[in-house]
Amino acid sequence: MLMRTDPFRELDRLAQQLMGPGTWSKPSVMPMDAYREGDEYVVAFDLPGVTADAIDIDVERNMLTVKAERRPVAKTDDVQMELSERPLGVFSRQIVLADTLDTEHIKADYDAGVLTLRIPIAERAKPRKISIGVGTGHKEISG
Repeated sequence: MLMRTDPFRELDRLAQQLMGPGTWSKPSVMPMDAYREGDEYVVAFDLPGVTADAIDIDVERNMLTVKAERRPVAKTDDVQMELSERPLGVFSRQIVLADTLDTEHIKADYDAGVLTLRIPIAERAKPRKISIGVGTGHKEISG
């Protein structure tokens, strides 16, 4: 049997235990990816083990805030925990959105532990052609 070791896994686990779980006043950071796809920006957050009702998404002006809470699994008296590496508590991420994004039409989907936000680019920020009018007469500047 092959075993893959990660020398930093134990260090990460120890640091998480020392810092404790995230709280509402001091949440842990959640990993994310952000990219542009056509006429919208897509932001994906990893939130495995979090139920959809434990996720809170807010937009105030151009500040997007995502908060989520991973709660412990209900345990009975006859359960003895042997290993606990999955972090519990509150996770949060704030993103400053550009003025060129349409914050009124953000779409959110949650599937397989991934929260995906789609933020459309505002119409005023999209490239457009400017037509040129042809004048009929010449103007002279006299002075």
